[in-house]
This record gives sequence, C-alpha cells and structure tokens, in this order.
Amino acid sequence: MTLLLLAVQPAALRLDDPRDQTAFRQWFSFLAEAQFFNPPAARPTEIGDCAALIRYAYREALRDHDPRWSAGAGLPLILPFDSVLKYNYPRTPTGPNLFRLSSGSFAEFADAKTLRQFNTRFISRDLDRAQPGDLLFYRNTTSHHSMIYIGRSHITRDAALYVVYHTGPEGKDPGEMRRPTTIELLNHPDPQWRPRQGNPNFLGVYRWNIL
Repeated sequence: MTLLLLAVQPAALRLDDPRDQTAFRQWFSFLAEAQFFNPPAARPTEIGDCAALIRYAYREALRDHDPRWSAGAGLPLILPFDSVLKYNYPRTPTGPNLFRLSSGSFAEFADAKTLRQFNTRFISRDLDRAQPGDLLFYRNTTSHHSMIYIGRSHITRDAALYVVYHTGPEGKDPGEMRRPTTIELLNHPDPQWRPRQGNPNFLGVYRWNIL
C-alpha cells in the first residue's frame, strides 16, 4: 500500500487535457527518436544510458518550444508540435525536480528502476497495447533496462513501428543509440530482449503517471 501511494502523481503534475497529453507524447517520442539521427558528438552529453535518454526527452518535452528553445536544441530538425500548456519546465509544480523517488520527494535524476516504480504505471505485457511515448521495461539479474515506444516514425515516414533506446556503457565502450522496428525487437537474437509475454525478463509496457 505504501508503494502504491508513493507512485501516485500529484494532480498538479498530471496532464488532464487531451491536447496536452498528445503534445507531450509527440514531443517525448520525437525528441528521443531524433537523438538516434544526431551524430554522437552532437548529442547532449547527459545521454549515456537508457534512463538518461528518457530523462532528457521527458524534461525537454515539457519545455515551451519557442524559437529560442529551437535554436539551442541541437536537433537535426524541429517539428511543429504544440507545446504543453498546463506548465513548462522548469516552471512546474515541483520545479526542475520532475521524477518521484521512493521517499516521495522529487529529483532531477532517477534510474530506470525508479522511473518504473514511482513515475509510470503498468499497462500490459502485450506490445500491441503500447502507445507512442510509452516505455518498455526489462529486468535481468543485476539491473533494469528501458526502451521508448515510438510507434510510427516522426522522421522517416515509413509504415514500420519503432522503439528507441541507448544501450548504455559496457567497459570502455560508451554504448550507442538503437532504433529497431518492433518486428526486429520481437525477433531479437537474444531472447531476453524480446517483448513477449513468455519472456520473464520483459516486465511490460508502462505509461507515464502524468498521462
């Protein structure tokens, strides 16, 4: 019961207007996908693993995307989505601290496990239930991992459905951005990454608590 109460997002943070929900989903999924097309040197230095990509896209999706923001965003293109109207980062009900922690307080940083437990809610273990901007979570023996469901690409305009994620560092390898189709992911050569109900490593599709 305690964990359930902590996971509930304050009403002031929830985007209750469907137009704001759509704006957030569009910006969040686009910003994450756009970083796949950005050369590594042009990406924000903070994006070093799967959770960092999510935090970046979440924060930037809640900004006022005015000409000043566009000029400094460092993106390969800017799409004409509406901005969220209820509030704009960093002027939010919790200031710059967007992510709920196990303590119930909010912070600018949260790892993948914290994002799943206290900032999102479980939807399904059926990938067909995912909507753009939802998250896929995985767990192995040592850590949590996450991917962002894009759906139809904002950039390449083909008919495939995509996810995007950062692999994170491994030893001296800093990792890389990847953008497989859902078909490729469902048939991943390593079964632990297949988003299938029979895969014990796949925790399911999760949706942001603000939506």
